[in-house]
Amino acid sequence: MKTEEAKEIIENQLDALGKALETGHSDQLKEFLATMARFHKYSLGNVLLIMAQKPEASHVAGFHTWKSLGRYVKAGEKGIAILAPMLIKGDKFDASDTSPPDQEEDPERMLRFRVVYVFDVAQTEGEPLPEFAAVTGDPSEYGERLRSLVRQMDIELQYSDQLGTALGVSKGGTIVIKNDLEPAQEFATLVHELAHEILHHGEGRKGTTIQSRELEAEAVAFVVAQAVGLDAGTASSDYIQLYQGDKKLLLDSLDAVRKAAATIMDGLL
Repeated sequence: MKTEEAKEIIENQLDALGKALETGHSDQLKEFLATMARFHKYSLGNVLLIMAQKPEASHVAGFHTWKSLGRYVKAGEKGIAILAPMLIKGDKFDASDTSPPDQEEDPERMLRFRVVYVFDVAQTEGEPLPEFAAVTGDPSEYGERLRSLVRQMDIELQYSDQLGTALGVSKGGTIVIKNDLEPAQEFATLVHELAHEILHHGEGRKGTTIQSRELEAEAVAFVVAQAVGLDAGTASSDYIQLYQGDKKLLLDSLDAVRKAAATIMDGLL
């Protein structure tokens, strides 16, 4: 697959997401958010590529990475194309140089992308992978890890009975959570409010609506809950209104969700 073909797949996936939302169907977007939960270290474009080629994928890596883990790609398996950043000097790629290009010092050093291939664990065989901690319906130790992450980010965490019907509130430097919530509900609420702290109290997200901010925070909570094994499907909002007829706004919103979810998950997993 060529780079331009990969980029066309990404565009087609975004178009499909937009059309699905425009017609009142959010299942495809929820599927995308679930895929994002499994691949939070990947760019938005690469999540779309994985979803388009192998939506059931759960853990992907390159041929040599699998080999280093004692696993081998099965004969006849087709790789999943993703885009990898490469620095180009003149007419040659320099895969080993991952420092950001400095156009003032060397205007010929430019960032480009090329297609590389990864394989899902189901396409390999060999040594079993280490078992990762997973939970169903109970965040277990992830609840304490999340509270610790909030403290590390210099955000004060408070509990209160004076929130009315709200389960939590983000005040920019302070998060208040309703007392006596069930562990799973407290976890999802705290992630939601932490998403607000990350996304919506700085300068970068000015111009967003209250509705879009709530939907973005809820989407982050959905992604993180999925990543730690909680069933967020019944408690999550309908994300249809993240799309307002503008594909660029949808792209910006999804990328904001991805970055916030990745920040939180990097502190939990």
